[in-house]
Amino acid sequence: MKLDTRLLHAGRDRDPYTGASSVPIYQCSTFAQRDPEKFGPYDYARSDNPTREALEMAIADLEGGNRGLAFASGMAATSTVLLLFQPGDHLICAEDVYGGTYRVLTTLFRQWKLEVTFVDAADLEKVRRAIRPDTRAIFVETPSNPLLKITDLAGIAALAREHKLLAITDNTFMTPVTQRPLELGFDIVVHSATKFISGHSDVIAGLAAVRGEELGRRLKRLQNCFGAILGPQDSWLTLRGLKTLGARFAAQQATTARMAAWLCGRPEVSRVYYPGLPDHPGHEVHFRQASGAGAVVSFELAGGGDAAKALLRRVELMLMAVSLGGVESILSYPATMSHAAMPRPERLARGITDGLVRLSVGLEAFEDLTADLERGFSKT
Repeated sequence: MKLDTRLLHAGRDRDPYTGASSVPIYQCSTFAQRDPEKFGPYDYARSDNPTREALEMAIADLEGGNRGLAFASGMAATSTVLLLFQPGDHLICAEDVYGGTYRVLTTLFRQWKLEVTFVDAADLEKVRRAIRPDTRAIFVETPSNPLLKITDLAGIAALAREHKLLAITDNTFMTPVTQRPLELGFDIVVHSATKFISGHSDVIAGLAAVRGEELGRRLKRLQNCFGAILGPQDSWLTLRGLKTLGARFAAQQATTARMAAWLCGRPEVSRVYYPGLPDHPGHEVHFRQASGAGAVVSFELAGGGDAAKALLRRVELMLMAVSLGGVESILSYPATMSHAAMPRPERLARGITDGLVRLSVGLEAFEDLTADLERGFSKT
């Protein structure tokens, strides 16, 4: 089936028990058994729940994996994946990952004695040079947050295979609609399903899709042990959002492409970051591995931090908020939001300056969004 059809029918598209057109919210913590020695498919809702299972089947299908798993948040998904590793193991991580991923690696998992080297993952040779005898995995994010740097997924996957490492990526910005890293050789894909997959800024959720039966079983055991599962109501909301993802994302991408071009012509803007722009670093690599440029554009204000903060205070239509991927456009300030956990010298070294603003484009009319930004620019 075509992807737009699979978004509607992937996994379990109706309740197998009643025929309901939407898998119901199975709001229960336990399931009655008929035999004390032979349990049915469900026993305790932390282990499995029919609503969550429908979502997990859907993300596995859409990403081309053997198993899908749903978690209480994107960070719960990422953190549970990191529990695959043991104290003393070494990971290579892209230097410009989401701030929450940076935080958990440099705090909680540092206490876990997990060693991490942050590198510019857009340069495969730098990744290769960072590999050590105790390296166990490479973790990347492409396009990255918030500078939208591009990593060659097939190149990373080949490097990981060569050295018998796991290849893990965060696919939140692209979604399986436009980019499917498992098909390029990756082992694990994680999502903050809070963002584009759910799409309505009304749920916190995380997803993982895994290539390989044994790796899937290992991660399933960790999900059950650690217990950071997605509840049935949030699973249902995420399933509902998934069904409209194709239509929403196509419309959002189209407006974002126009927005990026418009921003390039504004005197208040000194630089625009968007993979759809022909001069964006990694543009050709991106379109070898993805079918679209996404719905996030970042831009640098010529006036620096003061101008960026003034713009954020003045916009009226767009939300000035944490997060992205909703039907409403969201302007955010990485310095105090997504990357607040990153020390300022580290942030600046990565190019995340005080003048940088990230825009997640929603479903509003392009003309209304540009009018809102023009009002903000006129008062900065």
